[in-house]
Amino acid sequence: MRLALAATGLATLLATAASAGTVGVTMQSFDDNFQTLLRNGLTQHATDLGVDMQVEDSQRDVGRQLSQVNNFIASGVEAIVVTLADTAAAPAITAAAEAAHIPLVYLNLQPENVAALPDDEAYVGSKETEAGFLGATEACRELKAAGKTEAHAYIMMGDLAHTAALQRTQAVKDVLATPECSFITVNDAQSAGWLRTTALDLMTNWLTAGDAFDVVFANNDEMAIGATQAMKAAGIDMKSVVVVGVDATQDGLAAMRAGDLDITVFQNARAQAAGALDAALALAKGDPVDSVVTIPFELVTPDKLDSYTAQN
Repeated sequence: MRLALAATGLATLLATAASAGTVGVTMQSFDDNFQTLLRNGLTQHATDLGVDMQVEDSQRDVGRQLSQVNNFIASGVEAIVVTLADTAAAPAITAAAEAAHIPLVYLNLQPENVAALPDDEAYVGSKETEAGFLGATEACRELKAAGKTEAHAYIMMGDLAHTAALQRTQAVKDVLATPECSFITVNDAQSAGWLRTTALDLMTNWLTAGDAFDVVFANNDEMAIGATQAMKAAGIDMKSVVVVGVDATQDGLAAMRAGDLDITVFQNARAQAAGALDAALALAKGDPVDSVVTIPFELVTPDKLDSYTAQN
């Protein structure tokens, strides 16, 4: 992980390192599986296009990320790509880029001000409600197929500062509120911050409480894996519970292959990353770009596993 530098030192470094045509990228975190997939996708696409790219780790720190954006601006980058540390921080980042007349593209995490982005800014990501809808609908179908007429669920939410966590969770609840799936009752819903270790601890606490459950909805694969680790440690038969994740990461697909993860939803990191860089370069040339570019989610179940093993 790159060490944080003092603001003045970083500004000097970037002013030297960044050249005309450089795209500045600030990531939410380097210590996150899906963010790593996005970073790898950006790096590969930049290499393919022959584009210079400066990538920084905000370490989930809003102040650090805004400083990185301001340093990119000071160094004269051609465009900026951001995966937000906090979606509510977007208006300040937008204002900084807009004042400097530097195009900016938000990647993966929808900015709070998505409906009011200026003409030289855009958002590239996926419709987060689709992820929750697809996973919950399939889980409902599988529970019905197993003969369940009454079922109980836990929901593991991501970082509540991210609209992705809120929208995925609400979509799950909306599916469970339909007549077809209302037989599923939610025992509890808590945040595990997208993290495997935090999810393991949360699942352990739920298991200690002793309430019966049939399905675990996790906002991402990392938390789903943490939940399965806790259940396996407690001697739970994984065939007795439906576990749902999101992202279809390699770790998630490995868990599915092992019989621990039943459902996930493919989020196309490479397509999102390539789309964000393409949009940033187009905006830098003055070409029009849709303010919102959406990459569809895709349902992944064990029978489709082989089709996705090389995707993320």
